[in-house]
Amino acid sequence: MANHDSTTTANPQSLGFQPVTQAEISALLKTPLGTSHDLFQVLDICERYAEVLIENKNIVERMALCGRLYAGLEVLKVVLDKPLPEHLIESLTAENSDIEVHACPLTPESDLMREYCSALTLVLLNQQESAEQQKTITGLLFEMINALVEDLKAPRFVRTDSGLAMIDSQAGNHLH
Repeated sequence: MANHDSTTTANPQSLGFQPVTQAEISALLKTPLGTSHDLFQVLDICERYAEVLIENKNIVERMALCGRLYAGLEVLKVVLDKPLPEHLIESLTAENSDIEVHACPLTPESDLMREYCSALTLVLLNQQESAEQQKTITGLLFEMINALVEDLKAPRFVRTDSGLAMIDSQAGNHLH
């Protein structure tokens, strides 16, 4: 419980997390995920795994969630190499040229960020760290996945008179 003058949150619901039921965890673990899914679908499921993982204290469920998250990150590796489908290009397109360029100062290339997330997931799967270190690593993994999702879902294109153009002219030919 937090002190009256503390900045510590006394209740996890105030962080925006909703308690996850056993049925929800079971359904999440059974959710199919493969390379036929598009980028946003893969990102959404990986983000959900991370959300549930950070809330969960059951070792068996945590291991299952880590395994599914790792598999999801491997699917993401394949999906990142695929061309973007038209409906995602539309979702990643801004309507005016004065859009702010999205930049997360700590976000490296999406491939590298995905590798970092995979490495942290493997550390959690190995179960060699103390409970406190696992909690810290889980928090870091959660933050990194959220940064990756935010970066990959940020607008990349702007509609111009001559068609679509990359928002960041320094981005070159990379679409994600």
